[in-house]
Amino acid sequence: MDSKGLSLFIYFSLFQCISPLEFIFNSFNSSSVNLYGNATIESSILTLTTDTNFSIGRAFYPQSIPTRPSNSSQLLPFSTSFIISISPYPKRLPGHGFAFLFTPSTGINGTNSAQHLGLLNFTNDGNSNNHVFAVKFDVFENQEFNDLNDNHVGINVNSLTSEEMHEAGYWVGNDEDYDNEYDVGLEFRPLRLNNGNNIQVWIDYIDSRVNVTMAPVGMDKPIRPLIDYPVDISDVLLDQMYVGFCAATGALVESHRILSWSFSNSNFSIGDALVTENLPSFVASKVSFFRSKGFIAGITLGSVFIILCAVAIYMFLLRRRKNRKGKELEEWELEYWPHRMDYQEIHSATKSFAKESVIGRGGNGQVFKGVLAGGIEVAVKRISLESEHGMRDFLAEISSLGRLKHRNLVSLRGWCNTEKRSLLLIYDYMENGSLDKWLFDCGRNVVLNWEQRMTVLKDVASGVFYLHEGWDSTVLHRDIKASNVLLDKDMNAKLADFGLARMHHHGQLASTTQVVGTVGYMAPELVRTGRPSAQTDVFGFGVLVLEVVSGRKPIEQGKQTLVEWVYGLMERGELLNALDERLKRNGLFDQLEVENVLRLALCCANPDPNARPSMRLILKKLQVQGAESGEVTIGMVTDLQSPERLSYYHQNIESELPTLEDIRHGLLSSSISWSTSDSLKGR
Repeated sequence: MDSKGLSLFIYFSLFQCISPLEFIFNSFNSSSVNLYGNATIESSILTLTTDTNFSIGRAFYPQSIPTRPSNSSQLLPFSTSFIISISPYPKRLPGHGFAFLFTPSTGINGTNSAQHLGLLNFTNDGNSNNHVFAVKFDVFENQEFNDLNDNHVGINVNSLTSEEMHEAGYWVGNDEDYDNEYDVGLEFRPLRLNNGNNIQVWIDYIDSRVNVTMAPVGMDKPIRPLIDYPVDISDVLLDQMYVGFCAATGALVESHRILSWSFSNSNFSIGDALVTENLPSFVASKVSFFRSKGFIAGITLGSVFIILCAVAIYMFLLRRRKNRKGKELEEWELEYWPHRMDYQEIHSATKSFAKESVIGRGGNGQVFKGVLAGGIEVAVKRISLESEHGMRDFLAEISSLGRLKHRNLVSLRGWCNTEKRSLLLIYDYMENGSLDKWLFDCGRNVVLNWEQRMTVLKDVASGVFYLHEGWDSTVLHRDIKASNVLLDKDMNAKLADFGLARMHHHGQLASTTQVVGTVGYMAPELVRTGRPSAQTDVFGFGVLVLEVVSGRKPIEQGKQTLVEWVYGLMERGELLNALDERLKRNGLFDQLEVENVLRLALCCANPDPNARPSMRLILKKLQVQGAESGEVTIGMVTDLQSPERLSYYHQNIESELPTLEDIRHGLLSSSISWSTSDSLKGR
């Protein structure tokens, strides 16, 4: 008896009083599974998604299943097998993927489409209270989740970031040729997940190990699994769980079909019961364009289509100035169209914009706390149109933050027009306010400890990395500073205030040449040329790191800049003296880690933009945990400029800024912006 057979024998000897659960669906009907979202059953095939953008489909076995016997913490093993077909639609870019999952609840609440696969969303991703275990079949490489590539299988526990991943494929070879100890004798063959071919998948869990195996349908189960991963999910799975599938589309669209499915907590050969012959094929056939139904239909209906287009264009031009409530549309709404909220709702939520609702003030107006119907707390920024930069900042936030979704960016819920007097932006409320209050408000009894400060820096780095590389365009924030970092109720940091943000395509340079930002955070080359870049954001992030670690502001009255001061300490071998005195008193920090974080910050604030690390590298360095004896956690500074050159750059900031005194007096410090045409064109 092999080890798996022995383990199963022990399990079932101990749990023989438990009725085994087993089901086999070689076709599906309405009683086989419960459907949610966009999932349907078509010709006895479970279809999770159709040709619809940004949709979610989920399907679960109708009853919750037991995961352990009564009065025992030991999980029952399970074996499941299913046949899948993921196929693109003609002339559509395919995406995003699907997952097999255990979850404590059904429905689609708490899930997002696109890269979230209908599994989780950007707010609950990584939360241990999810109690979700999944095997993900992903055809989109998402940097936010550290995906391996655009065709991989992953093991996921409470998160969209896989604990273990492998390129989709299978191993071929004979038993006698396979040496398990030395991992030789087999050949790996990649398997494209979404070309429409039918694929059989086997997932086995026993002895706190999960095996995932796959192969083209009709093949015997390969002797070596694609993934063999040790994972204890006894704290993840509740006593009763739902089991099934989820999938999603976004701007990318494909079909996700389950042709058959088996599941058992007692029979590890149940996959053999699936029918693998005479299955329908969903591989796109190559048909001559001129003989295709689409071409014939296009010729037949061409005249009708042209007429309908002409009517539609006329109606659009006629009604473009009115929305369904009869209110005038702004020109920018026709392109960006964020969620417009009712003014009376916001007026009531903020208690008529009462003084006691004010939680902050900005360069263009006040920020109010509001409570919407249902108890949802929001922050409402009122931007005065009397300010020269009011409309510009409003458009900048709408055109950037209105499209971005990331757990470390403040979410923009919508906007509101207050009868032309001012504009309102509505955000998720951040219970713990801005980071600068925690660093510099001497009246606070609670001081951020070292672990909390490191978490804040990792969160901000993750958000900036997403802006630079994780979206279809590069987004330059241009005003990274402590007052623009907000903390939620769990002290998670989120980057805010996109009034100066700028978008452009990857690999292109920003076209604006106006000097914008906050003194103390602006890179030397930005002062000289006015041209922002990812490197200028990195400089600002470096200053923020120094600010968080030291508890000092970037520029203090009558003193040298924070960058120069910390650099001087490093030159004298006194780098630890830069640490916030309040942290030194409690002693709860790792000296090596503090010094390495400060060195990383100085690398970011290097006067030479080409010597600064990318946000990808910064995030990777910050995420390294712990330090073994003699090993540097974050990494040493190897390419800092000399103190003389560093001082030269900072001295020349004053000579190259035409109105430095105005900046120092706050006239340009936080509200320099660009023209409306510059902000919305040439992205």
